[in-house]
Amino acid sequence: MSIKAKLSTFDATMIVVSLVIGIGIFRTPAMVASSTGTSLIFFGAWILGGLISFLGALTFAEIGSRFPKPGAFYKVVAESYHPSVAFMLNWTNVTIVNGAGGAAVAMIGAEYLIPIAFPESWRTQLVTQCTAAGLVFLLILINYIGIKTGAWAQNILTVIKIVMILMLGFVAFSFAGVRPPEPAQSLTSEPFWVALGIGLISVFYTYGGYQCTLNFGGDIKEPERNMPRAIFFGIAIIIGLYLLINLAYFSVLGLQGIAGSKLVAAEVARVCFGQSAYFLVSIAIFLSALGFVNVTLMQIPRSYYAMAQDGALPSIFMKVNQKSQTQEFTLLFFGATIVISIFFLGTFERLVNYVMIFDTLNNALVASTIFVLRRRGITSPNGKSYQVPFYPFLPGFFVLFLLFITVNIIVTQPESLLVGGAILLAGYPVFLLLRRVSGKH
Repeated sequence: MSIKAKLSTFDATMIVVSLVIGIGIFRTPAMVASSTGTSLIFFGAWILGGLISFLGALTFAEIGSRFPKPGAFYKVVAESYHPSVAFMLNWTNVTIVNGAGGAAVAMIGAEYLIPIAFPESWRTQLVTQCTAAGLVFLLILINYIGIKTGAWAQNILTVIKIVMILMLGFVAFSFAGVRPPEPAQSLTSEPFWVALGIGLISVFYTYGGYQCTLNFGGDIKEPERNMPRAIFFGIAIIIGLYLLINLAYFSVLGLQGIAGSKLVAAEVARVCFGQSAYFLVSIAIFLSALGFVNVTLMQIPRSYYAMAQDGALPSIFMKVNQKSQTQEFTLLFFGATIVISIFFLGTFERLVNYVMIFDTLNNALVASTIFVLRRRGITSPNGKSYQVPFYPFLPGFFVLFLLFITVNIIVTQPESLLVGGAILLAGYPVFLLLRRVSGKH
């Protein structure tokens, strides 16, 4: 039931890009524009988010280099602190974050496809949900064939995604007319720092995901060297693409236009090139959704693998097809959680609220393990590991920033804390029960 390394540096880099660039950059700019209220704060939030994400990339590159194990996003917390702590946060991942995050992107992909594929009378919430569920079933089938098949599909979809963003950005600059004027007053009544903090919630959600590359520690060849490279290359591509596409949005629609456009990328294409371009970009963004859901289906089962190793999940979650390297039962189980989330958690904005509160808290905890790994002198099996510069200040600042985002979400969305907190606390007795059943007390 062991996992064998089959992924190259290029595979891993494409995984990083697709873990981050799902659908958020085509949707969340409207939320950021509404929250920040002015172009200065809007672009400030995207630039600051990029800089912080780069610090995160440095931090997680060292963790991945020192701790190249399957499901390391869970495993490093379990070994650095305690399996119960890792389980409680991953218990929320099992019940909220992973399924809801995949469902959110599948829903947005379906929203872009529905106007093209169905007549107006069919464009209902139920049809959108069924289309999103069909997308998930298709990707489950592809990944069921094998990890390398999933990686090939991932590479193709990621390259399409990168080319699409570059084309939309550059062509929008070339063909856009006169940009709408800046609003006479801010779109929000919040003070500068409050508006920036609220905007950063959505921005950081859009930049998030690269840290989950840790889960491929057992799948990447020479992970102590190739994982840091993949994270660096991937996050550099992402920051450049995000700044380009937001400048393109702004040059065509202005801040008020961005705030009023639910599907902002398709709206930019429609303004520049007419209805036919709207359809073309909608198809491209739908393919981008495929890429994100696909990489999610690739990496989350590895986290469940690590939990099963600790006896925090039944041993069936650790079962691997030695030929395809697929965790067949785990893949089907996780796919079911996404489908259930599609039908029961509602709109994208609600999904973001539920996802972010535990996503940032869990990321902060995983990032903090860099201090434990250093103190214990843990390195990769060959003794060579990447080291983050300006230690401990850069990783320390990154962890504090994540905690700031967590507090900001709690203050602005207290209801998500109540719902998620109940599930978080329920994880502890479940952990004790599963450990007892597995014989690991």
